[in-house]
Parts: sequence; C-alpha cells; structure tokens
Amino acid sequence: MLIDTSGFFALNSEKDKQHEKAKEIYLKCWLRVTTNYVLDEYVALASARKLPRRETINFSQEILSDATIEIVWVGEELHRQAIELLQQRPDKNYSLCDAVSFVAMRERGITQSLTTDKHFDQEGFIRLLKQTTEAHAEANIALASASDN
Repeated sequence: MLIDTSGFFALNSEKDKQHEKAKEIYLKCWLRVTTNYVLDEYVALASARKLPRRETINFSQEILSDATIEIVWVGEELHRQAIELLQQRPDKNYSLCDAVSFVAMRERGITQSLTTDKHFDQEGFIRLLKQTTEAHAEANIALASASDN
C-alpha cells in the first residue's frame, strides 16, 4: 500500500479519529511505500493541525529510518509524469503530491492507499481510511441495493 499524508497523520496522532484503524491496517500490510513529497506534506499538515513540532520531526525521522517503508525519492522524470497527469485531469483538484503518488502507485502495481483523501478513489485506487459518515453512507447504499434484489 502507499501511505499518504493523512495516513501518516492518523498513525502518529492518537487524537485522530482514524488512529486505531490506521494502526491496524499498517500492521497487517507488508508492502509499505511512500514518497518524499508525502513526507514533506506530512510536516506541513502536522504543523497546521498543531501537533508538537518535536513529535512531528521525530516521527518523520522514524519513517526515514524504517526499513519496512520504501521511500520513492521524486526526481525530474517522476515529477514531469505527475505534471502530465495533472494536465490530463483538468476537472480534478489533485495536488502535485497526489499526482506523484498516483504515478508511483501505477508504476509499482499498487492499488491501495492508507489515506482519507477522496482523490485516490477518483483516480481508481482503494482508499483504506474512509470517514465514519462515508462508511455509514456506503453501508446504507449497499443495504438499499440488497433490498431491491
């Protein structure tokens, strides 16, 4: 799975609603990939959400040192491919970080992401962390469809 910014935030913040679920998924998954753009975005998100700076930096250092996480270091070619993807999706509000993740996932045959970001769904990937209200809505739709049969 690719670990996105919101996935890392959920893993590191015990106050996050998805913390326990993120930990459970993380521990069960043996393939863990992220990008240096995600790591950059994580530091910004943690700061914006008022996580203690030292905790954020320590967590970031742990990720860099974790041999079970492959970090894709974005070079010029991957960056250009991500820009091309953004040009092909003018109707979407993807960030460059998202586009880099999508290209990296396709290159590696990864279909799942530890994220709450709906853009992964829009691009055809499986988002492993859905907000509680979304999960309830999907369950209600599934129940309604089942009762129609």
